[in-house]
Amino acid sequence: MARRKQIYEGKAKILFEGPEPGTIIQYFKDDATAFNNQKKAVLEGKGVLNNRISEFVMMGLERIGVPTHFIKRLNMREQLVRHVEIVPLEVVVRNYAAGSISKRLGIEDGVALPRSVIEFYFKNDELGDPLVSEEHITAFNWANPQEIDDMMALALRVNDYLSGLFAGVGIKLVDFKIEFGRQYEGDMMRLIVADEISPDSCRLWDMETGHIMDKDRFRQDLGDVTDAYREVARRLGVLREAESSGQSGPVLVSDNEK
Repeated sequence: MARRKQIYEGKAKILFEGPEPGTIIQYFKDDATAFNNQKKAVLEGKGVLNNRISEFVMMGLERIGVPTHFIKRLNMREQLVRHVEIVPLEVVVRNYAAGSISKRLGIEDGVALPRSVIEFYFKNDELGDPLVSEEHITAFNWANPQEIDDMMALALRVNDYLSGLFAGVGIKLVDFKIEFGRQYEGDMMRLIVADEISPDSCRLWDMETGHIMDKDRFRQDLGDVTDAYREVARRLGVLREAESSGQSGPVLVSDNEK
């Protein structure tokens, strides 16, 4: 890490200059935060698990034709990704009621929504990442109407993929957050999925028990956060089942074992 020039440090990741133009190294930290950084902790092994789970998901999205910033994993904590101009919006796709939508609309947690609902939040920690409308987005030039349409279409494709992926291993995808970046190639620009997709950015419940397997374990002081992330990795095949218990840290499947 010391040999790299740091570009940015966020709550869960650090970005460094990549080895080639147009690339960035994304480093996953063990830091956990909630409630706009008001609650903090360091959870040993979380960054390693998120790195591998996000790699697994991004590669799956690429296989079905959804463009992402992911290029390759460099080591247990770092990925090489494409340099993008991040759209200052968090795009949330909700399949079941949980979190803020339950409070705002008075819906009981776990109730299936009539259809998948897409929400936009303005990325600004000082303001608490407020919910915004398409009118806000275009008025303040955060994205144009075509980009909004593209983000919504891509978000629904991601939702279809993730819902099937997690359902196949007995996990309900309640909701998730993604970010998009503008990738420029000469005079051309395209929107691609950026940031990460992991238990930090998804609500994941066990289909049979309703057991929470995501960052809400940290938000709600439920404990065993890293164990829950490790279980998600195990079910996805990122973590060897035979080594998923009795370990102080994550034991991950190497590329040639997958």
